[in-house]
Amino acid sequence: MNLSSVLHQKIFRIISISSQRIEQKSYVVGGYVRDILIGEIESKDLDILTIGEGVRLAEEVSKYLIPSPIIRIFKRFGTAMLEYDNQKIEFVGSRKESYSFSSRKPIIQFGSLQDDQNRRDFTINTLAISLNRNNYGKLIDPFGGVSDLKKKILRTPLDANLTYSDDPLRMMRAIRFATQLQFKIEKHSFQSIQKNKNRINIVSTERIVEEFHKILLSKKPSIGLLLLYKSGLLSIILPELVSLKGIEEKNGYKHKDNFYHTLQVVDNISKEKNNSIWLRWVALLHDIGKTYTKKFFSKIGWSFHSHEFVGSKMVPNIFKRLKLPKGSSMKYVQKMIQHSYRPIALIGNNTSDSAIRRLLFEIGNDLEDLMKLCIADITTNNIEKKNQYQKNIYILMERIRKLEEKDRIQNWKSPISGNDIMKAFQIDPCKEIGIIKNFVKDSILEGKISNNFHSAYFIMLKKGKELGLKKK
Repeated sequence: MNLSSVLHQKIFRIISISSQRIEQKSYVVGGYVRDILIGEIESKDLDILTIGEGVRLAEEVSKYLIPSPIIRIFKRFGTAMLEYDNQKIEFVGSRKESYSFSSRKPIIQFGSLQDDQNRRDFTINTLAISLNRNNYGKLIDPFGGVSDLKKKILRTPLDANLTYSDDPLRMMRAIRFATQLQFKIEKHSFQSIQKNKNRINIVSTERIVEEFHKILLSKKPSIGLLLLYKSGLLSIILPELVSLKGIEEKNGYKHKDNFYHTLQVVDNISKEKNNSIWLRWVALLHDIGKTYTKKFFSKIGWSFHSHEFVGSKMVPNIFKRLKLPKGSSMKYVQKMIQHSYRPIALIGNNTSDSAIRRLLFEIGNDLEDLMKLCIADITTNNIEKKNQYQKNIYILMERIRKLEEKDRIQNWKSPISGNDIMKAFQIDPCKEIGIIKNFVKDSILEGKISNNFHSAYFIMLKKGKELGLKKK
């Protein structure tokens, strides 16, 4: 296949001319070629393989670019990178690799184009386009990568056991590509992942989580999550999720499979626009407490009472083990899981305004995300029930909107400060100030007084008098 029509960009001609000048053959390789052939993905990162020194080629190319770009050199890897026309271009010399059993870091030697293609993870990533004068634009496909692209198959170019054992991160990459591209992993290749799953333990946690996040941020994360489960990798990475698997039946009562339910919730939340990786983590972990709270009650059935609270308490250990950020992101996930069922409990005409005010007060700006989670959590196959559940949530959301418009509780700040209290009663900092502030807050949330300074000041004086304080 001749792809010269695809390579009309000026940069390719410059690389070709530069390669001729320094007498190094060069090729476009990797994801850029794959994405061109798929035709559905815009790839901005450009990988150039040269039979020689990558840094030398980058320096030669930069001479022809205006303005002359800054070249970043990575001596350890023998690579160089520059940016041109909003595109990152990486230059690397061809190489062959060998591995020791205890490390995924390869021993690198100079190699040919064939050596470099042999070392790549999947056939669809072995494709190369020549930038050389004698065959400019020619596609070089030694492993049938084009055929695998058409068949939507992920297959290793060499023996799969060797590929995954040498660099176990490739197991995560296989599942990530299968998720993002919605390809199938070839049967023998997947069996090799199952066989080599424990090799993942030599990979750094950070690299594992990086691939896991790409799976979680895909259009349909359940594809990857299910493959991780079937491969055995999920039991190593996130056993708390795997423990949700299964249905138990007793006296004619059975509960849903909370593992598959979770996968549906994650898919549902992924359809929402502008949601962060952490909201997807909330969806992923929202039911993890059910494993430890499951109880059976005669004539009632299965219960998972307080699973939200238990689940939220499990979050710090998971974040610590996976080396996820411990600050606001972790607190957000904890808070969302802890309150994940709360809006459902507020559905109905008997719910007081004060209960809704407290939700607004405690959730603040995260209320919209919480409601997204509640809607995503509806996974019943019964259309009538699904429509009714969604309708109930939308009715609650409208009620919340009207109450917030009237009372301004979201991101609430007390109209009475500690200084106001000290000034009114001429007192120094003491426990009574905290008591009064809480009383004012509760009075507003319960709807006993309006959310303004005048009403709050009046009730502050009343509570102060009860505590034996005198206005000065």
